[in-house]
Amino acid sequence: MLELFVATLGSVFSIVNPLGAVPVYLAMTPEYTIRERNRTARMTAIYFVLILSVFFLAGTYILGFFGISIGAMRIAGGLVIMSSGYTLLTGSIAKSGATSRKLTAEGLAKDDISFTPMAMPLLSGPGSISLLITWFDDYPLWWQRAIILGVLFVMGVLVYYILRFAPVLYKVLGEAGLRALSRIMGFIVMSIGVQFILGGISKIF
Repeated sequence: MLELFVATLGSVFSIVNPLGAVPVYLAMTPEYTIRERNRTARMTAIYFVLILSVFFLAGTYILGFFGISIGAMRIAGGLVIMSSGYTLLTGSIAKSGATSRKLTAEGLAKDDISFTPMAMPLLSGPGSISLLITWFDDYPLWWQRAIILGVLFVMGVLVYYILRFAPVLYKVLGEAGLRALSRIMGFIVMSIGVQFILGGISKIF
C-alpha cells in the first residue's frame, strides 16, 4: 500500500509540476494582498482535487460514451505526457501554452483565477487527467482507488502550500532553481509518457 502511494504521488507530482506554476502564479497576482493570495491558493487546491477526482472516478464512463478504448487513451495520453516532459526538459516552459503570455494576461483580467486558469489547465491538464483515467482501469480494487484518491488529497495540500508560499519559494530557489527542478521532472515525465505508450500498444495488440 505504501509503495503504491509513493509511486502514484511521485508520478502525479511530476506531471502536475506545481513548482513550475510558481512564476506564473506570481505574475498573475502582483496586486493581491496576502489574504487574497491565501484564498486563491486554497480555492485552487480545492478545485484541483475536485477536477482530478471527478475525472478519475468518471473518466472511463466518459471514454465509453465517446467509444474510446483505454488503449487509445494510453497512447494519446502518453504522447501528451511526453510532450509536456519534453517542454520541461528543454527548459522552454515560457513557450508552452500553459504559461504563455496570453494565459497570464487572461489571469490578470479576471477577478478569480483559482478555477481557471490555475486549477485548469495550468495544474490539472490533459496529462494528469489521462494518467488518472488509465489508473482507474489499472487499479480495480477499492483500496487501490482509495489510495489514489488519498494521493490527490495530499497533492491538493502540497499545491496549497506551494502557492501560499510562492513568493518565498521564488526568492529562495530563483528562476534558475525552478528551471533546474523542472528539467529533472521533465525527464521523469517523459519516461512516464513512454511507459504509457508502450502500455497502450500492448493493451491494443
